[in-house]
Amino acid sequence: MPIFNAFDSKSRTSDLMGGVTAAIVSLPLALAFGVASGAGAQAGIYGALLVGLFAALFGGTRTLISEPTGPMTVVTTAVIASFTATHPDKGLAMAFTVVMLAGLVQIILGALKFGRYITLMPYSVISGFMSGIGVLLIILQLPNLVGVGGITGGAVGVIEALPTLVSSIKWQELALALSALALMQIVPKLIKMRLPPQLLALVCCTLASVLLLDIEDVRRIGEINIGLPSLIIPTFTYGELTHMLVSAVMLGALGCIDSLITAVIADRLTRVEHDSNKELIGQGLGNIASGLCGGLPGAGSTMGTVVNIQAGASSAFSGVVRVLTLLIVFSLAAGIVQYIPMAVLAAIAFKVGLNILDWAFVKRAHQLSRSAAMTMYVVMVLTVFVDLIVAVGVGMFIANLITIDRLSQLQERNINAINDSGEASDMRPNEKRLLDAINEKSNTLLLSLSGPMIFGVAKTLQRESIAVKSAQTLVLDLCRVPYMDSTTGLAIENVLLDAKDCGCNVYLVVPRKYSWEANFVDHHSDLPIFHSRADALSSLAASLGIEVDELNAKAAKPGSAAEGKTTSGSASV
Repeated sequence: MPIFNAFDSKSRTSDLMGGVTAAIVSLPLALAFGVASGAGAQAGIYGALLVGLFAALFGGTRTLISEPTGPMTVVTTAVIASFTATHPDKGLAMAFTVVMLAGLVQIILGALKFGRYITLMPYSVISGFMSGIGVLLIILQLPNLVGVGGITGGAVGVIEALPTLVSSIKWQELALALSALALMQIVPKLIKMRLPPQLLALVCCTLASVLLLDIEDVRRIGEINIGLPSLIIPTFTYGELTHMLVSAVMLGALGCIDSLITAVIADRLTRVEHDSNKELIGQGLGNIASGLCGGLPGAGSTMGTVVNIQAGASSAFSGVVRVLTLLIVFSLAAGIVQYIPMAVLAAIAFKVGLNILDWAFVKRAHQLSRSAAMTMYVVMVLTVFVDLIVAVGVGMFIANLITIDRLSQLQERNINAINDSGEASDMRPNEKRLLDAINEKSNTLLLSLSGPMIFGVAKTLQRESIAVKSAQTLVLDLCRVPYMDSTTGLAIENVLLDAKDCGCNVYLVVPRKYSWEANFVDHHSDLPIFHSRADALSSLAASLGIEVDELNAKAAKPGSAAEGKTTSGSASV
């Protein structure tokens, strides 16, 4: 695995344009997310610079733009609020320690090559928690939208404080927020392609607030020092260690999902495949660096990445250009940034929350299955009012339970207990003739399984094993089972043991190559084992004194009884 991301010297001009354009998009979002998190605009700036730089240098996606995102900001806001409430003196340092630990989690996942598993999640679950994060971001901006600060307690606290918010509205700040929202909504498509609506709203509304309103009448960012950051020493307390680790896992996992989903979008636009494991390592390094410097955690930004690609970027050089552009802009404009109204930044974050909501899924929910819609809404509600890890965990449990139930129902149809050839639709004519001839001399049960088998079919196998007790011979056909989990394997082994206990002769048919978690075949090496059903039936017929060649010869004669029976049996199927 190469250390650095892919840089292409042939595309420097287009990468330069992409990086500058992405920086213009990142500028207002970095400020908005920094203020929204409670750590200040400076934290958003450091996050945009450091996560973006390290992910561009060491990541695995050429054109990915990494920075603080809506989902990451929502979780970080909760982490900061939690630790500063319980430890006012060192809570912020503990929160940034969680950011570093989250980066470490991402590096570990990347080093263990878990990248390809991260996005193996049902879309209903992804849609639910992304929409839940969007709702959370919207709710958390309401106090700043109406000009009221000091509301704590997360989404529940804001909802409980709604009467206070309504009675304490500062109309000047609300007017600024609504103006910013209106600008972002109505900006013509032609202008959007040249100037991001967020930046346009930020500049226009800030100018209006300075020219038309008194500076003191509107809450503003205030003076920020954009110099070399002070390093945050990792801070732990024994009593909060579990809480910190859980928060780090939650933040790291969210960053992985957010980044890799964006990386997949970049792949579709550029037709160049990303390295998911390397991307996680790059994201982890970026978040560790950001946490050390008091910056917000980040992930792959869909908006920034798409803008970067559309501007012509094709290598990681564009990400480095974006960081340098932001550094120059923030250094030169530090004196101007302090006049930006908090309400305008809240409006930008509010609009991001609206965009995160999966409107496409919500609009089609009535057309989808009830189970998919239910899973999505359960995850969304739990994300808003409980916890992201709980939401994803419950969503995965529900989705997997539904999937297993449906797969089990389908797999049950592929378990057939056959006593008579007329019951079998997938048997060849010669196999049907053999089974009919065998049954004339011995009560034989053909238990046939096909397709992958998982634990949901164990109960069906147990039910079918009852028929084994009344048979003299069991032919267990597994030659069309490519995969079998341990539960199914143990259930089949119980069928074999029951057959042996009843004195039933067992013929086992297995594929030459298979992927079975429970290798029960070696435990029953005393049984006759075959690799085709026809061979097993022929061997059984021979042991009963049936002349197989003579049987086939009779069937080959025109108008023979055997042929007529086979034709009749086939027609009945």
